[in-house]
Amino acid sequence: MTRQDRSAKLRDDLGQLLGPSFLQKGLMNPETIGIKEAFGWVLETLRFTAPDGEAVQAYFFRPPEGTAPVPAVIYAHAHGNRYAFGKDELFEGRPTLQGAYAKVLMTAGIAALCIEMPCFGDRQQPDESTRAKAKLWRGDTLFGQMLSEQRAGLDFLENHPAIDKSHLGAIGFSMGSTLTFWLAALDHRIRAAAALCSFADLDTLIQTGAHDGHGIYMSVPGLTQAASTGEIAGLTAPRALQICAGLKDWSTPSEALRIGLQDLEAAYRSQDALEHLYVHIDPDCDHAETPEMRADVLSFLKKELYG
Repeated sequence: MTRQDRSAKLRDDLGQLLGPSFLQKGLMNPETIGIKEAFGWVLETLRFTAPDGEAVQAYFFRPPEGTAPVPAVIYAHAHGNRYAFGKDELFEGRPTLQGAYAKVLMTAGIAALCIEMPCFGDRQQPDESTRAKAKLWRGDTLFGQMLSEQRAGLDFLENHPAIDKSHLGAIGFSMGSTLTFWLAALDHRIRAAAALCSFADLDTLIQTGAHDGHGIYMSVPGLTQAASTGEIAGLTAPRALQICAGLKDWSTPSEALRIGLQDLEAAYRSQDALEHLYVHIDPDCDHAETPEMRADVLSFLKKELYG
């Protein structure tokens, strides 16, 4: 079996583990329900429809009509047990970020789509535990639904006239980080992905007990038998991927981070693509973005998303 065949098989295997919610079309029928000016660009509030009929809102931040198409990112919001706070992170930021990303992305000429994830914002009910348990008992996963919805966001972006569909990326912090590197691994349309403050080998997390800090949304039965975190993220190769982490972060304990990066680097080395793997490690950082991380993320996006 060739390397390409092994990668394709692993993607298929992961898709099966993620369950029916991942394998079906995640969101449909986008419509604009609000539009206003923001920093000289256009902020649209979108409403999608999930397969079960649930209304799903998103923020789409783009240049005005008549301008040349620009690169765009899926902006995956974080968790932080702040269930009332979803898509607003794009414009309001959160205490663990160096301010909101909307304006700095605009300054870099990058549009953004932030979809409100299940159990956050206007989707708080049913809550995370209720949704995740119902999915698991039915042989499905909440994480698969989240990834399917992010993938539908890529469908939207690549068909929008304001967006250059050959320059699509993803960015996220914490839960958003996990969604980001998984989306990049499973969807070739992602050209560059920046994953901040959640990247660790799951088996090692389990051995230390640190895995219990993560929400039940991440539960995917059989995952550790199928692939390690580094192997999953390594499916992004040879496309560009950036991992940012702090050694004092509960979600990235040093040994779990080391093993994850070891497997990830092996995947990139096997494709002679190490120049497209960017790793930013801060030895004194906890679960938060630092000014240096923010600068590196913007530098990475400007180089690899536009490149």
